[in-house]
Amino acid sequence: RGGWGALAGRLAVAAAVGAQEPAFVAKYAATSGAHMWSRRLGGIANDYGYEEVFARQVEALAVAGDVLIAISTSGKSPNIVKAAEKARAIGCKTIALTGCAGEPLALQCDLAIVVPSERTSRVQEAHITIGHLWCEMVDANLAI
Repeated sequence: RGGWGALAGRLAVAAAVGAQEPAFVAKYAATSGAHMWSRRLGGIANDYGYEEVFARQVEALAVAGDVLIAISTSGKSPNIVKAAEKARAIGCKTIALTGCAGEPLALQCDLAIVVPSERTSRVQEAHITIGHLWCEMVDANLAI
């Protein structure tokens, strides 16, 4: 959603640029692009409601063993929580990246990284740093 949609896109690009795994690049290509994202978002919201916009995409694109990183400053975004619930039902590993108390999103995920702050800007600054560190770690482990 909003700024977090931009953050997720930014981190996906950072990860895809370094990725040499064809399946990852193909999945990234299928899920990226502002024009495609906005069309899917609008269509799903119109037909199923805004709370389902991410869960429906997870249902369409994810398979067991995939990893979903669910990002929410408050941990309370219903559409992000539903996406995490759907991912777990499919058999995905789920990671919450949140702030504040992190709940209820943190409770729906296998791993929760909670930035202990109520201040949106501090949470977002920490999240972008964490995201870039993850990209570096993946690159290092794949020897890219």
